[in-house]
Amino acid sequence: MPGLELVLAVAMGVGLAAAVGFRVFLPMLVLSIGAYSGHLTLTSGLAWLGTPAAFLMLSVAAAVEILAYYIPGVDNALDVISAPAALVAGTVVSAAVMTDLPPMVRWTTAVIAGGGAAGVVQGLTSLLRAKSTTMTAGLGNHAIATGELAGALTLSLLALAAPLVALAFVALFCWFAVRVLRRLLRKDRPAASSSADSS
Repeated sequence: MPGLELVLAVAMGVGLAAAVGFRVFLPMLVLSIGAYSGHLTLTSGLAWLGTPAAFLMLSVAAAVEILAYYIPGVDNALDVISAPAALVAGTVVSAAVMTDLPPMVRWTTAVIAGGGAAGVVQGLTSLLRAKSTTMTAGLGNHAIATGELAGALTLSLLALAAPLVALAFVALFCWFAVRVLRRLLRKDRPAASSSADSS
């Protein structure tokens, strides 16, 4: 059923792209391992992601990125750098797995769906970290970094094994993150208004 295969390919691309929103290089490393081991076919223009050189480069980059998010201050700086990087990486991983689409349709879908998913997830995690930094003086950021790492790995593996489940995971995360942010913003408003009244 070509239609179902196309839906699964797009779902896989969006799932991997959303995982990029948590960590830029880890989902690319998972993609590289899948392609290098022969479990995943990539589009011809991005087949280099399945080479030993790409695997080595992405392994080092993923390890450095993971460790850097546990360094206070560096994690917030990385969020600024990661925003444009996530959009590009999300587009690339999406395009890499949409093998049956014509190039124009593939890249358009990858930019809109893949880059969009990566950008939304990255934006939500950055906001959560910013709130954590304000409320806990950065002490709670380690928990967020661990959650993001788990989310990136889980979502990457889900995208390859069960793409539609990965999409449901992305939707659930976005819903939960928006609820948490709204609750945090509501707590800030009374404090801001009471300080304004006292002045």
